[in-house]
Formats: sequence, C-alpha cells, structure tokens
Amino acid sequence: MRLTVAQAVVRFLAHQWSERDGVERRFFGGCVGIFGHGNVAGLGQALATSTEDLPYHLSRNEQAMVHTAAAYARAGNRLTTLACTTSIGPGATNMITGAAGATINRLPVLLLPGDIFSTRVASPVLQELEDQRSYDISVNDCFKPVSRFWDRINRPEQLPSALLAAMRVLTDPAETGAVTLALPQDVQAEAFDWPDELFADRVWHIPRPRPERAALARAAELIRTAERPLIVAGGGVIYGEATDQLRVFAEAHGVPVAETQAGKGALPHGHPLALGAVGATGTTAANALARESDVIIGVGTRYSDFTTASRTIFAPSARFVNLNITGFDAAKLSGLQLVADAREGLADLTEACAGWGTPTAYRERAAELTRVWDSAVDQAYALEGTPIPQSAVIGAVNAAAGDDGVVVCAAGSMPGDLHKLWRPSGPGAYHVEYGYSCMGYEIAGGLGVKMARPEREVFVLVGDGSYLMMAQELVTAVSEGVKLVVVLVDNSGFASIGRLSESVGAERLGTAYQRHDGGPLPVDLAANAASLGATVLRPETVADLRKALDDARSATETTVIYVRTDRMADDVPSSEAWWDVPVAQVGTTSATYAARETYEASKRSQRPHLAPPG
Repeated sequence: MRLTVAQAVVRFLAHQWSERDGVERRFFGGCVGIFGHGNVAGLGQALATSTEDLPYHLSRNEQAMVHTAAAYARAGNRLTTLACTTSIGPGATNMITGAAGATINRLPVLLLPGDIFSTRVASPVLQELEDQRSYDISVNDCFKPVSRFWDRINRPEQLPSALLAAMRVLTDPAETGAVTLALPQDVQAEAFDWPDELFADRVWHIPRPRPERAALARAAELIRTAERPLIVAGGGVIYGEATDQLRVFAEAHGVPVAETQAGKGALPHGHPLALGAVGATGTTAANALARESDVIIGVGTRYSDFTTASRTIFAPSARFVNLNITGFDAAKLSGLQLVADAREGLADLTEACAGWGTPTAYRERAAELTRVWDSAVDQAYALEGTPIPQSAVIGAVNAAAGDDGVVVCAAGSMPGDLHKLWRPSGPGAYHVEYGYSCMGYEIAGGLGVKMARPEREVFVLVGDGSYLMMAQELVTAVSEGVKLVVVLVDNSGFASIGRLSESVGAERLGTAYQRHDGGPLPVDLAANAASLGATVLRPETVADLRKALDDARSATETTVIYVRTDRMADDVPSSEAWWDVPVAQVGTTSATYAARETYEASKRSQRPHLAPPG
C-alpha cells in the first residue's frame, strides 16, 4: 500500500486496540493538535483526507493538549489515550512540560512533534536549533529525559519498528509514560510502499501478572505478624481496577485503608475501614495510624514525599510490603517486593492471609479516629462568610458532584485541601494531578476527563494563578461541545505558596496579585471567561454558590462559576504532618531563625527506612 509516512502513521494508529479482562477498546480515541510549519503538510494532510476512525480535535495550546491526553488516559485507566501533533520549534517544545507530567504520573501519551528536514537541503530552516556539535540535533532531543521511548524517523523504513516499539511501551503498565516520535517534515510527506500487515487491527493485551510464589509467601508471612497494619492505596489500585479486591482484602482481615492523591476513591467515603488521605495533606485519622503501624502494605503507590510526609509519618520500626506492577516502585523504603498486578496480587494475598485478622480494638480505634476527622470536615464544609471560605467552596462542589461527578484539580492550595476534605463516591470520582502539580492542568485535564467519560459530570476547580497560566482550553471545550463546570476561585494571589513563603522566612514575596503601587489589579477573570465563550455565574454567598452549581450541572454548555475567596484565610483542619522545604540557615529577621529552628527539629524525625523487611 503506497502512502506517505504521515498517512501511514494515521492509518496505523486507527487500528490499535487494547484488551484487558476480555474487553477490547480503541487505544487511540483521537488526535489533538495544532498545525503549523512542520506538520500541516504531513500529519495535517493525512488527518484531513483520512477515512480511518481517528477524530481530530483542535487544541489552543500545545502543553494543554498533552494534559488533555494524559487526563483522558487516566480517566480510561491507562487503557486508551490520545495522540498529540505539533509543528516544529516552539510548538514542539511547548509539549515538554506535559510530557514530564505524563511520565511522572505513569500515564500513556503519544507525542508526534514535527522536526527539521532530514535531508538538510535548506538548513537552517525556520525554528531550527543549530548545534555546532552535530547536525542531527533538534529541539526534539529535549524530549528524551521526559519520554519513556523516543525515536526520530529519518527514513520511511524506520517507521514500522518505531511504531511497534511505541505501542509496546504505551501499553505496558510497568513502563508507560510519554512516548515521542519526532517526524521530520520532509519525511512525513515522503511516499513508501508499506506492507498491508502494518495496518491490520492489532490488539495489545494488557497483562495482569501474578506475584511470584516465594515472594507471596514471604509477604503473607510478614503481614500475618502485624497487629497494627495499614494499607496505603495508590494510583495503581485505580488503574488496575482493583478497588473491589482491595475492599475484599481489607474487610477479610480488618486492615484500615489510607489513600494517596492518585489512589483517593479506592474505598468510598463512609466505608468503615476508609481513613481517607495520608501524608502531608492527609487526615489526622490516617496519619495517626501511620505513626503507630507496624506493617505498611503499599499497593500501587510510588511513595512520594507528600505520601510519606517527607519520611516522617511512618514509625522507625515499620516494615513495608510493596505490591506494585513495577519493581522500581516495589523496592522503595526497603520494602518486601511483591511485583504483580494490583488486583491479582491482592486476591492472592487475601487467600494467603486466610485466618489472620487485626484485633477488634484496633478496628474500633480506626473508626473512632475517622469519626473525629469527619466531624472536623463537617465544620469546615459548613463555614459561611464573605468572601466564601475555600473549604465551603469544596463542600458545595462535593455535594453537587453526587455519585456521578468527577472533581479535577492540580496545583495551588486546593489539591491539599481536596485530599484532606473531599469525600469520594468511588474510583474515578477524584482526579487531582499531584505527581507534577502542574499549574494550568485543570481546564485542559477536565476536557480530557469529559472526553473519556462523557456520561459523568466534570467539576474543574481552578485557582486564579492556574487560570491565568492556561485558560484558553475553555475555547476548546466550547468549540468541541464538551460541557464542563469550572469553579474559578480567585484569591488575588498564591495562597499555598504564600503560607509556605511566610513559614520559611520569605515574607510572602511575589505571592500577591497587585499593581506596582500595591493596589488591587483591575482584572476581571469572570469577564475573561465570558469572552472565551463560557456562561459565567458570580455567586456571593454559599447559598448562591449551591444554586449556581445546580444551574451549571443542569446546563448543556460549559459554565464558569466565579468565586472570590481570601488567600490569607486557613479554614481547613491541619493534617498534623510535615513537608520538607529547606529554610535558610542565616537571615536578617528573627522569623527566619525561628523557622530554621523548627525545620531542624522536624528534620530529626526523618527516617531512612533501611531495615530489611524480614
């Protein structure tokens, strides 16, 4: 079959399928992109004339399109994704931040940046980076550190092996992340006679590996010695669709469950063994048990510093059993490694630990700690005032989301508050990007969630800082007819970094949005959202906010609810945990020296967790 390289790429992608548990689905739900010099004559022409099932969606920002693809993949439990195409030069490098986020969060996205001429006949071309060391370097080499697989297609003959390698990585739950195929613009337009087999439907079977028998026996032996065990459920529980098996294991053996940001919703709020969030932004219930637990069973978690409270939350003598699809994560904190799929590993552990359970008093203590925390959340949700307290905003959105809603957030003070306060109805109801904590992810990510799960109501919580970085995907939502409910929280600055800045003696420098003379900025973010095509509501009270959320939920178009809050307020109960942010050893104020003294005291509680698990 004679096609150009770009036409071959489009045809190949349209015939890729993933399968898990007997269910097949198209792996690529479409292609998002922005055309320009470097891809319009190649992939642009191919997509415009293709009869294959690969819908094209016009984005407004290249970084945003990768966020959309990553959110789409996460909402689809990594079984499907979107491809992203850009021009060469700045169009390509704009994707690097999104690529880093996808790889850090273990989410499959395919990046197809245009590249300089392979033939070099007109070099240097527009937007070409000239490097005196080699003519074979372009800006696309910047993708190498943030990609799980990277290749440049300099000849048509190289394409089949590169495409197959890309799919291998994208569909491997232990290896997945961003995959980059750099496509020189002249090669994209070059025709070649391709074997028909390249374009046959190809099904990539997503494995569910079971744990090695000896490792399972060692893990069960260690767990059965525990009197105060704790499960830390991470994103792998959600992606592996292992929530039912997690519940079975927890109930069978009476083990309380704490959740990371990516694992939130692994057990629904209200389950008697659900402790909620753990770590620096955790609940007092989960963190209290973490400090007391003798065995930590980590399932699908990569143990970020927020989860471990910078390695201060777990007891020095705690031992770890780490069930993870990747050996890299299973080996962390000197844990006993159980490399397996989360669902299959939990099923085997449930059987291997038959007859063992935690003492009744331990379960009762977990339940009582959770009741105390729930009472604190009730109080935070019930706050009133003008401007509206941020905790009350979260409570109102939580109520409006109901059982079918999804909350999307990424950076600022809200992710931490959401981790503590949000009461998830189950898996998929909570979508906070906190592996990279990338400002600007929120609206673009909400777009990806809604595209992947159109039957669910998507509530995007975005602060003014993130909104000002990347608001333009509202236009994409409007143009694509993708309905979002965006709650735009404006506190005229950076609340979380402001508090952090003050705590380390930096005096809140650069954390307020204001004029050069100290006055308020004459900026109307609500009017800006309306100018981008969204319906805008401006509630002034909590009652107004609840009505606005009801109206937005029943609407058919994207609605932005503009809410003023106070960045100086701190109305969320403390997690009673720590996060390691270094403080200057010397300074000019007493506040700096006091902060350093507190910091050094907290550092003394950090643990290396190097003891063997046995």
